[in-house]
Amino acid sequence: MAAPRLVLRVERATRGRADETSTTTLAVDGDSVRIGSHEVNDVVIDDPSVSRFHCRIERGARAWRLVDQDSLNGTRISGVAVRDCDLPLPECRVEIGDSVVVVSEEPSIARIELLDQASFGDLYGVSLPMRRLFATLDRVCASDSNVLIEGASGTGKELVAMEIVKRGPRRRGPFVIVDCSAIAPSVLESELFGHVRGAFTGADRDRVGAFEAAEGGTIFLDEIGELPLDMQPKLLRALEAHEIRRVGETKARKVNVRAVAATNRCLEREVNHGRFREDLYFRLSVVTVRVPPLRERLADLELLVPAILESLGARESAHLFTPEVFAEMHRHDWPGNVRELRNFIERTVVLREGGAHLDPSVDATASIPSAIDLERSFRDGKEDVIAGYERRYLEALLAWAGGNVTRAARKARIDRMSLYRLMQRHDVKPSG
Repeated sequence: MAAPRLVLRVERATRGRADETSTTTLAVDGDSVRIGSHEVNDVVIDDPSVSRFHCRIERGARAWRLVDQDSLNGTRISGVAVRDCDLPLPECRVEIGDSVVVVSEEPSIARIELLDQASFGDLYGVSLPMRRLFATLDRVCASDSNVLIEGASGTGKELVAMEIVKRGPRRRGPFVIVDCSAIAPSVLESELFGHVRGAFTGADRDRVGAFEAAEGGTIFLDEIGELPLDMQPKLLRALEAHEIRRVGETKARKVNVRAVAATNRCLEREVNHGRFREDLYFRLSVVTVRVPPLRERLADLELLVPAILESLGARESAHLFTPEVFAEMHRHDWPGNVRELRNFIERTVVLREGGAHLDPSVDATASIPSAIDLERSFRDGKEDVIAGYERRYLEALLAWAGGNVTRAARKARIDRMSLYRLMQRHDVKPSG
């Protein structure tokens, strides 16, 4: 596919002579360009007022988009500070520190690589962002390099990781998932690298960690942005030297593992704030894959709904999704992305008696309080949200089943005794 080429002209003050400027011009053929003072950026600005990773320009569905990476001195357009905006092209001046980047579109065209297919394994999409993603994944899958997957919560980063593994050179090896946000910091080192008997209280036997369990295969580090700062040097050592040391052991063990990491944070911002090690970021992001949010790929809704109904075993419910319902869905912003879409589809199927009103504005995040109590721990707050969803799901499920617990358990695809325990925990009684 052809698209206009972006041209950046950097004007910056010469050291010691503020009245003189030096100019650098760069033509961008890809989908994004990083700007900052660090040498790994696409556009490197030798200016002490420019942050290491200052901002990023990326090709959106409708326009080129400028994103400030929480830089120290900010990013401005015509004197107005911006954090995330569409660039007012065909030409604009972006002020970065004491420098100016003149951004314009060139009349000549550059080629954007697209994969002309509606799916990539369990990933579905016909929109431009998804076809670009499929083309990127097609190249990534052939390599054995570490991969960093960036994207908002609910966009399907784990599915992307699984496709990379299934089509990669280590597809016959083990695939081990570690959720860095769900493991207590006190036991995270043991979960990753294992421990020996007697290493700490309760360690009554030797235990293999995730890296050893993934030997010859892939380790998936989900929510890597939540990794505590004191654990990051140890992970860096494992990735660089390909060796780990169990907790309580002095001998290093060699490991042959490919790392695929995912995060809903922008790690470049975390590096700017000192919350994520720069060297670990570069080790993980040999290749970076960005998964688009659902609001940027609304053209995929007509493809996603049948696919999700198929996965739920509810193809017979396709008639519930009328053109009017799809029109409402296209007007919704989907802050919870594909996860929210799946919850909405499942809720629609469960509450379908009498043609239940379908309102996509009632999303999966409705139970999250508008004011977050920061005095409570992250774990406690998350458990409250989960408990609220579980209770509402049980009430809707039992109403659908007419109070028949066995029928409800089959519909939810869980064990009947597990359903009874959930009902007891939330004090939900069957009614019919």
